[in-house]
Amino acid sequence: MDQQLNQRLIHSSEQGDLTAVEQLLKEGASVEYKDANGRTALMAAVQKNQISVAKRLIGAGSDVNTQENTFLTPYLCAGANGFHEILKLTLEAGADIKSVNRFGGTALLPSSEKGYLRTVRVCLDAGIAVNHANDLGWSALLEAVILGNGGRLYADIIELLMETGADPYLPDRDGKSSLEHAQVMGQREVITLLKKEDRGQHKAILKAKTLIRSNQYEEAIPVIEEVLRTETDNADLDYYKGYFLSDMKRYEEALHLFRKSQALNSIDLDFYFYTANTFRMMRNPEEAFAEYDKAIELDPNETFYRYHKSNYLRELGRHEAAVAEMDILLTQQPYRYDFSFHKVNSLRSLGKHKEAIDAIENAIKHDPTNPLYQKHKAQSEEQLAKALGQR
Repeated sequence: MDQQLNQRLIHSSEQGDLTAVEQLLKEGASVEYKDANGRTALMAAVQKNQISVAKRLIGAGSDVNTQENTFLTPYLCAGANGFHEILKLTLEAGADIKSVNRFGGTALLPSSEKGYLRTVRVCLDAGIAVNHANDLGWSALLEAVILGNGGRLYADIIELLMETGADPYLPDRDGKSSLEHAQVMGQREVITLLKKEDRGQHKAILKAKTLIRSNQYEEAIPVIEEVLRTETDNADLDYYKGYFLSDMKRYEEALHLFRKSQALNSIDLDFYFYTANTFRMMRNPEEAFAEYDKAIELDPNETFYRYHKSNYLRELGRHEAAVAEMDILLTQQPYRYDFSFHKVNSLRSLGKHKEAIDAIENAIKHDPTNPLYQKHKAQSEEQLAKALGQR
């Protein structure tokens, strides 16, 4: 009976059913119970961004630092998925800001990689080390450059990281710095930021961003709107107003602006990324995937949109589809070890440990000196042996 109660608690937490959660806690369900994937009820709530339920479970004593089977904690999961409200709750509850994910990255790294500006700000305000490097040798700054696209959103993340002391000359495991990566990728505005030169942004944008940094969203929007009355086709202003609106959960208004800029700036694919992110916040994945697919169709050789589509598929637990996207990316860039690791981790999540080992061995052929492949191969072999022993 206790196990059934505990399983129901995990299910109700995932669904965001606060009433059911309250009742199950009264009946004695345990916040420490883990399912087959090592998830507590809190982890299940965090994965679905169920803020009220997460707050209640933390209040009931759920540990924000408990690891599930892939080494994620509720705290790290919130950071990786851009759930800044839950991230704040976990920090208030004593999250270990030095804890790392399976790649050796803190919560700051995936939030920088995925374009979660507000989450990056929460991480930095919490004191997470800005120059910490993961097992790939990447800092948050390197991730934002390598896995970003040099657009407005990533430039803002990079600007924030630089203001907090990020080192643009810190090398990755191949000896290449953020500045060198930006130069190779032709990210002109990012290069300006990394050299600590003036971005030359519109005065209205600078004023609005200053207000935003003190959470004065309502005050920031009129600053942008005043200029938009005369500069109706200014894509930069549309982006900032749309970003502010989406952060305030005024999603439909944000989408309207992003759609307008899509129509006016057909070669600026950034707005497909912004609309996809907005649909993600609205918990409308199919609409988000449609936006990624439009950008991929317009520029099939650009890996950025397919990579972020695969990220979202993994977050949703749709690992079969994520592997398919990774296979396409690896066809385009077979030497990308981060692509290989993401494919391997999805295969492991599916319990396909033999296929994961095969994928690592294939990656070793392209980069035989990478020590991380041997580490992950050993982990997959251990999981395969465990799975075979349970049969």
